[in-house]
Amino acid sequence: MSEEEPSLNIPSLLTLAVVSFFVIRWFFKRDDEPGTGGSRTRARGHAVDPAQVEQISQMFPQLNTREIMWDLQRNGGSVAATTERILSGRGLEVPPPSFQPPIPTTTAGTPPRTQPASSSGSAPKSDGQDLISRYNLSSRATGESASEVPEPSSRGWSQSKEERQRMLQKRRDDMILAARKKMIHKDQHNAS
Repeated sequence: MSEEEPSLNIPSLLTLAVVSFFVIRWFFKRDDEPGTGGSRTRARGHAVDPAQVEQISQMFPQLNTREIMWDLQRNGGSVAATTERILSGRGLEVPPPSFQPPIPTTTAGTPPRTQPASSSGSAPKSDGQDLISRYNLSSRATGESASEVPEPSSRGWSQSKEERQRMLQKRRDDMILAARKKMIHKDQHNAS
């Protein structure tokens, strides 16, 4: 009574080799497809799209552009993955000193997120739609006196949804009017 041990024979070895070849070929072929962040983009170092960096920096202005670029490069340019990492509270890793992102050529000495903000701020004015007209604050903007100071809310957060909404709308209106006042003073200061 001899116990037969499984043995490897030539047909089973050939079958294993052929299957392994096709699996490895499929795996590497899948990485070579354009748009998937495969080996072609690894060879050139995951060129980060400035529009993606701008999109994330507009959503999260407190983040460093270099950290955003590092995370986008690490995850293959996925804005969703970077946003998910930020929103989950994990934060972005500090890039190593050897990471040197390309310097944006569109702006000279200013951060890239300041230029689109100013151009988007001028776009509504050219359409005739500004915040004062959008929120019907023209009567408050013209009739605003210097003695009118927004009252600090000492009551705290209200339990009533309508009260909270009214309070937040008042804060929004006060912020818009204060920004307008600062802009007028700045324009007067620059004109003189």
